Amino acid sequence: MKKIRWGILGTGNIARKFASDIQRVEGAELVAAGSRLLSNAQAFCEEFQIPLPFGSYEALAQSEEVDIIYVATPHSLHHANTLLCLHHNKAVLCEKPFALNARQAAEMIALARQKQLFLMDALWTKCLPHYTTMMQMVQEGAIGEVKVLLANFGFQMAPDPTSRLLDPALGGGSLMDIGIYTVFTALDVLGKPDSIQVHLVKTEQGVDQQCAITFRYANGAMASLFSTLAANLPTDVAVCGTNGRIQMTTPFYEPTSQLEYYHEGKRTMLDIHHEGGFGYQYEARHATACMRQGLTESPLLTHAKTLELMEVLDEIRRLGGIVFPGE
Repeated sequence: MKKIRWGILGTGNIARKFASDIQRVEGAELVAAGSRLLSNAQAFCEEFQIPLPFGSYEALAQSEEVDIIYVATPHSLHHANTLLCLHHNKAVLCEKPFALNARQAAEMIALARQKQLFLMDALWTKCLPHYTTMMQMVQEGAIGEVKVLLANFGFQMAPDPTSRLLDPALGGGSLMDIGIYTVFTALDVLGKPDSIQVHLVKTEQGVDQQCAITFRYANGAMASLFSTLAANLPTDVAVCGTNGRIQMTTPFYEPTSQLEYYHEGKRTMLDIHHEGGFGYQYEARHATACMRQGLTESPLLTHAKTLELMEVLDEIRRLGGIVFPGE
């Protein structure tokens, strides 16, 4: 079958990891990369042996040699960059967070549907083997009915007032950068909560340095989620049911995470195969397969799931008093 031709929009750290890993994907060919500076695009393409460097995002989006574009720019640019690609009839895999809010996400999805183009949220954890195994075990009842989910993600960032993580205009704060993983996992396992409580510590710039979230459900289940830029946390997840527990070890969002299964007083370490690389090949492989099948959305990360996540993130920020410029 014809190979799916990929382009990368942005040439930063995540783009570099993706470029390295997509070489592991059968049926995918990385043919182009775009940067705001042609010299950056040329250096990136030379490093990864990519034939087509472009000195603007629009030039990349206009290329007839590209089928799908991985958007790897900062948070605040995802909306505009994705719309640019879609307007030029390119499918898109957009890095997380998919957008800054649900309004932007809905606009992106509406355009993709109008043009019948594939569009997917690049929450790579959803595609990783250990996470897929955890979800399958939960759905098959391996731990009974889930009653508690505990998730945390935190690191102590270096003091830098110019960091994007502290800039409201760039979608800064712990929630949108790392807390999104804990929120997504709770939604995936337990669904949309019936009530949400939020406690957070704001920085001088007005973003969250620390964020504590509680989800409550009508069936009595609860999720406790914590993210911080102020301390190094275990960064693990415990999914606890009436008949056992699954622990995703640190760092739970990466492919190196392992699964500990606690059942009937016994602890079992499950053997999860990791094929090497950074782990971005799994989402690239899934998106490539979707493209080959002519799909316009992923059955794994549907548009409805993406919108739900963005709506919940909006509500968490509303409850915590976090507002981004222009909202």
